[in-house]
Formats: sequence, structure tokens, C-alpha cells
Amino acid sequence: MNALKFIALLLITAGVGALVYGGFTYTSETHKAELGPVELEVAEKDRISVPPWMGIASIGAGTLLLLVGPRRSS
Repeated sequence: MNALKFIALLLITAGVGALVYGGFTYTSETHKAELGPVELEVAEKDRISVPPWMGIASIGAGTLLLLVGPRRSS
């Protein structure tokens, strides 16, 4: 599999994932305190939403790369 096909499949997979899940969640550590043997940590969950048009555009770009990729002249 060449690099162009790999990128195309990656774009299609990312686009489908964006449409199915609508974004992703990550956890960030914001505060940390150590008071002797006691440790306190505050973790916040943040969500990044991916608009549906980005998923559709990613699927379209990946499909276009697969179908119209570089043509080799024989």
C-alpha cells in the first residue's frame, strides 16, 4: 500500500469517526498540591466538538484521493 492510499484511508476513517462520535474528550490536569504525605490533584474533562461538515469533507477528500489519485502513464 502506498502512502497516498494510506492517507486516503486515514481521512475516510477520521471522517466517519467525526460523524459517529461528534468530537472527542480529553482530561487535563489543572492543579496539583502536595501537603506532606497527602497529594491533591484536580483533573478537568474537556470536550472538543467536530462539526459534521468537517467529517463529510474528510470523507470526500479521502474518497477523491482513492479514486483520482496520481495516474501513471504506461
